[in-house]
Amino acid sequence: MTMDGTPEWLPELELFSDYGGDWEQYLDAIYQIFCQDFVDSKPLFRGQRLALKRHPVIDGKEATFWHMTSEGSVESERTPDFRRCERIRWPRPVIENENDPALKVWSEKRGNENRIHLWFEAEGYLVVLAERATYTLPWTAFYIERQHQRDKYTKRWKRNTGRK
Repeated sequence: MTMDGTPEWLPELELFSDYGGDWEQYLDAIYQIFCQDFVDSKPLFRGQRLALKRHPVIDGKEATFWHMTSEGSVESERTPDFRRCERIRWPRPVIENENDPALKVWSEKRGNENRIHLWFEAEGYLVVLAERATYTLPWTAFYIERQHQRDKYTKRWKRNTGRK
């Protein structure tokens, strides 16, 4: 833990302002970080390989990347979310540190699949994984600004883990 209580494993934010406000340069940089963490290396979760949801590929970038950096329900019309973008270095360390007491972890059924939620309550950050038979998909990751929404995820954690 750092002096402010942040876990040592949590990387710094990747800020848009560090790229002089140049969106294309920033997008290239955060995509390279995503590739280092999920494409070029072979991360594991609970002993299973982390695969990617590749389709639809938009502008040469996998669907998982867009789900970690933008928002919207229509894949081809998602809009950049700067809070997600600046936290592009966070999903992998959150996944790799699932046993850290700073994280609240639970599973929920979504249709016929199991979704694992890694809720970093102190930072308002959620990573969602989708379990498959032989691999796990990082599904999405996002920052939650509003306190009432943060409270909702804490309640879901309590409900799904039997905690008070």
